[in-house]
Amino acid sequence: QVQLVESGGGLVQPGGSLRLSCAASEIIFSVFPMRWYRQAPGKERELVATITAGGVTDYADSVKGRFTVSRDNSKNTGYLQMDTLKPEDTAVYYCMIPTMRRPSGYWGQGTQVTVSS
Repeated sequence: QVQLVESGGGLVQPGGSLRLSCAASEIIFSVFPMRWYRQAPGKERELVATITAGGVTDYADSVKGRFTVSRDNSKNTGYLQMDTLKPEDTAVYYCMIPTMRRPSGYWGQGTQVTVSS
């Protein structure tokens, strides 16, 4: 059974940094893209960043220049480095891997990121 396990969330002051990790198991991690979403209270889920199997990245305008998505295929793990965090980045962050068999994707459990002084 495919599992995505996230870690790295927490409370950070504005301007600070966090790195989220998403460890995948029971999936050929290297051949699929990975996406990071977030959902703030009362708001719709938002696509934050994408990294293709080949390492091409894309970002939402709201995080461009501050967030960096990466992957280590040898560890079956994806990362979201978040710098210069703002209070509006506060949300639950989810990693997701879409596959041909499951276009809706496999999802992590979510990790809370709170940016507050």
